[in-house]
Amino acid sequence: MTLPVFLVDALPAGPHAVLDGPEGRHAATVRRLRAGEELVLSDGSGEQVRCVVDEALKDSLRLRVLQRWTAPEPAVRVVLAQALVKGDRGELAVELATEAGVDAVLPWRAARCVAKWEEGPRGAKALARWRATAREAAKQARRARVPSVGEPVTTRDLARLAASSAAALVLHESAKVGIGSIGLPPSGDVLIVVGPEGGITDQELAELVEAGARAVRLGPTVLRASTAGAVALGALGVLTDRWA
Repeated sequence: MTLPVFLVDALPAGPHAVLDGPEGRHAATVRRLRAGEELVLSDGSGEQVRCVVDEALKDSLRLRVLQRWTAPEPAVRVVLAQALVKGDRGELAVELATEAGVDAVLPWRAARCVAKWEEGPRGAKALARWRATAREAAKQARRARVPSVGEPVTTRDLARLAASSAAALVLHESAKVGIGSIGLPPSGDVLIVVGPEGGITDQELAELVEAGARAVRLGPTVLRASTAGAVALGALGVLTDRWA
């Protein structure tokens, strides 16, 4: 069984460390880690430290550093442009995509989005929920890197990103080509675009295709906006060396 991972703002520079705060309380009171057990500290950007518990306190752990390493970034990075969806389905989309290995998430203000992230406190709160979801899902999946969740983008922003990416794929039910039939780059960013529950408009699709994106299908069925990204990541894991 792989070791539990705890996210910290800064990794210990020396041979000893104290895990306190919310992560320390979770480790000591929920996970009930005791002296002699091991864990991994991560800063969420690829740097990791394996430690052994020297002493378990009420809501913290005293640790001794055993090993340090840096997890490399994948040659093929996947950026998910996830259209805003209502309720907690947006957070579900981020959670599933993070577990499936997404490297970055961009909330997309598509034309048919029911959810609206207005400027101001409400929009900031919604974005903070997505970021917190990515952080917790990365920790649960024991990932070395927490995917970034960027500011909301427009279709014009996405078109510019599609033009600069190594590949850009728009998941669309009317596409004639399956995702397994296209050639994928050996390195660089692959942009995956997932539309809202109401679908991507013809104008949005045309704008993205004109910028260099390709419309692809995942299979014979239509997936929900909250699950399509994770399924696409699974396909890319097999079609590239991301899961090698």
